[in-house]
Amino acid sequence: MPVTPDQQAEIDAERANPRQTLRATSPGMEQHLYTAIPVLDHGFVRVVDYMGDDAAICQAARVSYGKGTKSVQNDEGLIRYLMRHWHSTPFEMCEIKLHVKLPVFVARQWIRHRTANVNEYSARYSILDREFYIPAPEHLAAQSVVNNQGRGDTLSGEDAAKVLEILKADSSRAYDHYAELISEEEGSVGLARELARMNLPANIYTQWYWKVDLHNLLHFLRLRADAHAQYEIRVYADAICNVVADWVPFAFKAFEDYRMGAVSMSVQMMDSLRRMLKGEEVTQENSGMSAREWREFMGVIEG
Repeated sequence: MPVTPDQQAEIDAERANPRQTLRATSPGMEQHLYTAIPVLDHGFVRVVDYMGDDAAICQAARVSYGKGTKSVQNDEGLIRYLMRHWHSTPFEMCEIKLHVKLPVFVARQWIRHRTANVNEYSARYSILDREFYIPAPEHLAAQSVVNNQGRGDTLSGEDAAKVLEILKADSSRAYDHYAELISEEEGSVGLARELARMNLPANIYTQWYWKVDLHNLLHFLRLRADAHAQYEIRVYADAICNVVADWVPFAFKAFEDYRMGAVSMSVQMMDSLRRMLKGEEVTQENSGMSAREWREFMGVIEG
């Protein structure tokens, strides 16, 4: 169950009680506010609060750069200029606070982005729910033979069935032992919750509030919404992308064009490309690039 009855009641109460405000609001974001967006089998993302919009980015830029922005005729053009030239500070004027429910192993990847404020559900004080991430069969894959941190071919038939059986059985058994350890019934161990939790697997769900400014959020999305990111965190990033596109449409479009859809080239890559355009025959051996760099370069120019 992605959202508990109590959480749904809270969401319904918040959405049924709109408030007047003098601060800037984003119509697109107002539609998302408080609503839980399902992710994976038991997870969700929901917007709890936000500050700023596209206009806030431009307001900050014009204060900061003064006459330097007078040649830019509109807000969208200014935002694209800022994104194109890596002027990050104006994007920090917008913030978002998310409530996220996610598997622990996804949370451990996510928390590597340290430019945010986080408060996580505490298993020292509270009892974790019996909810585990179990992949859909189409997301079960063998280890990649060319990428140590990636997936290879999808498992099928008996192999997939065996993996799912192991994951479900181990998760259920671990939680049964956890419940037994923390039980306060007569004759039970009554172990402290902060100790009992250590036996739980990394696919159990946790929750947190995560607050971040737009600049650092876009950095997170550039990495985690990328096709090479692990599927289980990528689906969260994709859900957040949809929210951000409605919140700050000009900024998100510029982000898509200059970050997500763009490529970065080394000096050697640029030199090789210029030589190719002049008609020279360029090979990996005379490019100054390693074999891996050359493969990446060819992947970019050949599509």
